[in-house]
Formats: sequence, structure tokens, C-alpha cells
Amino acid sequence: MDTPHPAPSRPQVYRHFHRIAWLAVALTFGVIVFGAFVRLSDAGLSCPDWPTCYGRAAWPQAAQDVSDHAASAIRPFETAKAWREQVHRHLAATLGVLVLVLALLAARRRRFGVATVLVASALVAAAIPLYMRGQVLPALLVAGLGEALLLVAALRWSGIGGARAGAPADLANVAALTLAVVIFQALLGKWTVTMLLKPVIVMGHLLGGMLTFSLLAWMAWRATHLPLVHADAAQLRRWLLAGVAALGVQIALGGWVSANYAALACGAGGWTTAQPHYADFPKCVGQWWPTTDFREGFVLWRGVGVDYEGGVLDGASRIAIQMAHRLFAIVAAAMLLAASWRLARMPGLRGWALALALLTLAQVLLGVLNVKLSLPLPVAVMHNGGAALLLFVLVSLLARLRRP
Repeated sequence: MDTPHPAPSRPQVYRHFHRIAWLAVALTFGVIVFGAFVRLSDAGLSCPDWPTCYGRAAWPQAAQDVSDHAASAIRPFETAKAWREQVHRHLAATLGVLVLVLALLAARRRRFGVATVLVASALVAAAIPLYMRGQVLPALLVAGLGEALLLVAALRWSGIGGARAGAPADLANVAALTLAVVIFQALLGKWTVTMLLKPVIVMGHLLGGMLTFSLLAWMAWRATHLPLVHADAAQLRRWLLAGVAALGVQIALGGWVSANYAALACGAGGWTTAQPHYADFPKCVGQWWPTTDFREGFVLWRGVGVDYEGGVLDGASRIAIQMAHRLFAIVAAAMLLAASWRLARMPGLRGWALALALLTLAQVLLGVLNVKLSLPLPVAVMHNGGAALLLFVLVSLLARLRRP
């Protein structure tokens, strides 16, 4: 028989911490959805320099305004797209400020906590002008030192690496980790542009956004302190963790599909560089199992200097990516529906169970519509948002469930 563990006490944080955390959760969801809009509308390279856009903090209004800027030689200015990329950057920067505030508030009870967060942030900030002056390696080393400080602090404040007994019950460890993830997200955003939409960077950027969203949701719920007490909490958490793992793999596969422009690979009549006349589902190019090339389709690193906009893979490789995403969707949906069925049997959790089941079915439907309707932008963006909402439900339950 398991020995009951005492529920953790309410985190000792600033009284408005949970409000700031919830604001950050909402903003992160907006950044994820808007980022999907930018990516799916082919605006990811519309500002070829970073963090500016053709040398401007905002974005140019007309092509003649940037004709003398070096970035014009890399990519012609497109008025309709540049604002999307730069607005996304500004939203992400605002989120970074909110996460920094949360880290400072959470670390204030820790010895040298505020100083650690400020020094790490100052190092990262100092790396930006170094990068803009072309000193890429020094900038990377300085930013990496800031990241290392935050990660070491998060480990120590988690009780790993010699933390003192009796340390305050706060959220300093998660807040420091979240700040480190957000900083790395900024680096991935830069590399997305400078490495010309390299698929592994694009997929990593998506996963980093989802991880940031999950960490902030966890902090917001823990700071709000609304526990769900159940005798079977330990078993339910195992179901939920399995659901998170399956959903994470499926999100990664979806990012790989998008980054390699494989969403329409199953068009009837075979893949071509042009958009298929109509998409094929549940078959692919008229077959249940068409010719595929999984080895080539899942090569993560192909060197530097290649422009991946539009994709570089052949038809068999893109079909392999699309088929992997479809097949694992069955596994992920089954896992999530099984977790929903388990939750539905517990009093007080039926509403969460219904939300999880409905979101899972909606996500499957949106995936099918993406194929059948040849990837309409609103449906594709909602598909990304649906994945984030599914993750929110799972993380919310993990953060709130307690044993008696």
C-alpha cells in the first residue's frame, strides 16, 4: 500500500505573481498562433536580418525605403509580409520581458537569486549588439554563459547540486528554467532566419514555444493554488504524462511536416512542385502505402547555406514524412482519448475529460481538413492552436492533481 505524501504548501511568491503568469500564458498562446500564421503564410524570411527588419526596429513601409540596405541584396522587400515577421518578433520580445519579471519575482527569496537572474539577462542582452556588429562567435559565447547561469540556478533551486535544506517553497526553479528556454527560443528565431528555414531549427522553434507555454501554464496554476485532490492522482498522472509524451512526438512530426513542406505530399497523381489538383485521404497518391523514403525524409542536418523555403526533398521523402505524421496521429489520438476515458471515471474531472476528448477529435478533424482542402491558412493555423490547447489541458491537470 502506498504511503500518502503530504501536499506541497502554497508557493511563497509575490501576491500578483499568478496574474502576471496568466498574462504570460495568454501572450504565449498568441505568439504560438501568430507564429504559425507567419510560417504558413511564407513570411518567415521576410526580414532577412535580425533583430531588425531591413535595419529598422519596426519595419519599412515601402521598397524604396530599404533599397540601400545590405539586407536588400539577400531578399527583396515584401510589404505584405515584413510586418508579420517583425510583429511576431515584438510579441516574443514582450513575452521575454514578462518571463524576466516572473523570474525576478520568484528568485527574490533565494540567496543571490535576483543578482543571478540580472547578470544572466545582462549577458544575453550584451550578446545582441555583438551579433549585430558581426561578432557571431563572441556573441554566442556570451549568450551561452548567460544561459548556463540560469540552468545552474534552476538545478540548485530544484534541490539538485547542493541546495540547502529548508530552502523556500517557491517557483524560482521553474521561472529560471522558463527564462532560459525563452532566451534559447530567441536564438532559434534568429537561426530560423540566418539558416534559411533549416527544418530542424524550425521544428525546434515550434517545440520550444510549446515548452514555454507548458512551463508558464504550470507556474500559473501552481501560483494560483487550486489543487484537485484525488486518491488515484498518482495513476492519473501516469496517464497524463503518457499523453504529453505522445502529443509531444506528434507536435514534433507536425513541425517536421511543415518545415519540409510535406503537408500536400499526398496529392492525387503524385507529388509535384506545384500544388496538387486535389489532396488524397485516407489514401496517399491513390495508394494505401505509396513509395516512401524514410531515410532521406528524416535527415536532421544537411549542412548550412541551403535555402529551405519551398523545401528541398523529393516526393518519396515528403510522402514518408506525411505518412509518419498520419500514422502517429492514430497513436496520439488513442492515447489522449484513453486518458480522457480514465478522467471521466473520476468525480470532479468529467469536465476536463470532455474538454480533452473534444479537443482531440477537433484536432483530428482539422488535420484531415488540412489535407482535403489543400492547406487553407485559417485551418492550418487552428491546427497549431489546437495542439497548444491540448497541451494546456494536460499540463493543467498535471499541475493541479494532488494525492490526499
